Parts: sequence; C-alpha cells; structure tokens
Amino acid sequence: MDQSLTITPPAKGVPAKYAAFSGMWVGRLEGTDEAKVAVQTISQNGKVTVTFAWGMLGDNNPGEAAGAGKIAGTTLKLGRFPNGADVSFTMLPDGTLAGTVALAGQTYTGVFIRQ
Repeated sequence: MDQSLTITPPAKGVPAKYAAFSGMWVGRLEGTDEAKVAVQTISQNGKVTVTFAWGMLGDNNPGEAAGAGKIAGTTLKLGRFPNGADVSFTMLPDGTLAGTVALAGQTYTGVFIRQ
C-alpha cells in the first residue's frame, strides 16, 4: 500500500461509533496473503473513503483500489470495486474488524487489527 497515504482524523462531530473505524487495519483473509484497509476519512453521516489492498485471492492477483462506503450500525460496507469485489467490515466488541470479501463467486473472511 502506498506509504504516502493520508488518514485524516475524524472531526469532533463524528460519532464515536463511526470514528472507531478510522485508521490502518491489517489482516489475512482465510489464510491468504496479507490484506490492508486504510479508512482515510469519515464524515458525520458515516460516509467513508478507503484504500483496500489485498494479496492473492483465489485466482485473482494482488491489487489495490480506492473506494467509498458507508457505516451503518457496526458495519462498514464499501461500494463495489472495479474488479467486482464486494467488501465489508464489522466492528467486533474487542475492537477488531471482521472483514468479508465476496469476489468471483467466492467469499473470504478474516479478522483485521488496527496497525
């Protein structure tokens, strides 16, 4: 992932349950290569901008994509990426994220921790 990536801290008016998603997260999707998600901005209404980077996922090569999404409750759902991946992250009680990637008829899951 690009090291010059900027993560903007949430403004004071952003609810704490949304602000908790801010930052760089790293994990593995079902034993595949490492994956990272940078939650770069969060607005008061829960809209976010992100960059997601993944290793090999089945027959899909490693890649990186910028995207946008929205937090609803404890789940951050991203818009579909250009490669067709549907990605979501759910905040768990222990402060980690449960990540789910659906791509090419396969679903990959994993736990992400704040880096």
